[in-house]
Amino acid sequence: MMIKLLMIQPENHEINHFRCPQFNNFSQITIPYLAAFVDERYYALTLVDEYCQSIPYRKDFDLVAITVNTPNAPHCYEISARFRQKGAKVVMGGPHVTLLPEEAKKHCDYLIVGEGEITWPEFLKDFRDGVPKAVYKSGEPPDLSDLPVPRWDLLRRRRMMKGAVFATRGCPYNCRYCNLKQIYHDSFRMRPIQEVTEEIRRIPSRFFVFWDDNLFADIDYAKELLRAIAPLKRKWAAQATLRDCRDEELLALAKAAGCMYLFIGLESFSQASLADAGKGINRIQEYKPLIDQIHRHGIMVQAGVVFGFDSDTKDVFEDTLAACETLGIDGVTVSVLTPFPKTPVYEQFIKEGRLLGQDWSRYNGKTAVAFLPKNMGPDELFDGYMRFRRKFFSLASFIRRMKVSKTNIPVNFIMNFGYWLGARRSCCEAEKARNEKYF
Repeated sequence: MMIKLLMIQPENHEINHFRCPQFNNFSQITIPYLAAFVDERYYALTLVDEYCQSIPYRKDFDLVAITVNTPNAPHCYEISARFRQKGAKVVMGGPHVTLLPEEAKKHCDYLIVGEGEITWPEFLKDFRDGVPKAVYKSGEPPDLSDLPVPRWDLLRRRRMMKGAVFATRGCPYNCRYCNLKQIYHDSFRMRPIQEVTEEIRRIPSRFFVFWDDNLFADIDYAKELLRAIAPLKRKWAAQATLRDCRDEELLALAKAAGCMYLFIGLESFSQASLADAGKGINRIQEYKPLIDQIHRHGIMVQAGVVFGFDSDTKDVFEDTLAACETLGIDGVTVSVLTPFPKTPVYEQFIKEGRLLGQDWSRYNGKTAVAFLPKNMGPDELFDGYMRFRRKFFSLASFIRRMKVSKTNIPVNFIMNFGYWLGARRSCCEAEKARNEKYF
């Protein structure tokens, strides 16, 4: 008898509402990737991406699998409770489960802790045989060769944004707010280039995103990969550090291989705040020459910016806007500092009594502040962050930035317009929340 398996990529309503207007919302890779390990001789598989689909609560399933990140945790616990009440068994994995397994096990039947290439197939076999264990934990870094291709065919209503691939895993750096070292085994690993190339060839969309945390961390590997994928004539985006963009040949190869934009974690335009972040690899004096160099190669810069470091004052919002416009930053992914569990920042704030509780839904970096900032109040930090978003994505700021960037202006306009819609919606929601005394 076939086991009815539901796999869920969750998205709580608040974040979904925040992301929907943006045009570069690529689908998450986790659930399509894990679905590729499922043996459909034994499992009748249903996959749901809650970003664009509703969870089928009325249907009956034997097993429900949910990947859990920190801001989604309360929502995932609610999903689990509803299915368990109907008699389904629930297995959870993902970043939050790996960080706080003792908390997560109260809300499900089985846990997958850490990377899942070995443990997820082992669990599926054990469940099929009727002998599942309560906890499966990744004991060593899994080999990243001979991996299955994500089941993009199971995603519905995604069209162009249905494509992601990872070539590497991990990051060699140690930013204080980042939880990669706690989620993954502390080692940087690379997949066989031929396998990555073939996977990209099979992505149904012309556009895709590299899901790597730092695609250029190994320059030699990155160059070889870029040469291999250039003949595929795809368009893509990736995440990298500014430091690695010093290499002119690397940027030329990236452009030739179809790179449209790079997400680069600048984080701050203050060297003191970069020190707070543990982002020693960034040097303010290098921002302009390296960003100019990226633009000369026809690649847009999507900057990661974070507000709320201990050195940030109330002036940080206007100072950052001025810096972005001077440098011609094409777009930003801007966030409020979020003290994710087990990170150095989280441990610091616990010792200093600065966490504003542990309602994980507030730990999303977008719609709430989860801690007491040092040089301003939580509401001042949030207001400044929202004001920056509104001004950055305004038409006036776009024109000022494009006069400097001069890079892919039509595409740039479309992306900025999407973020502007999101910023406008967020401002309306924030004002509503204020009227309800949310802050």
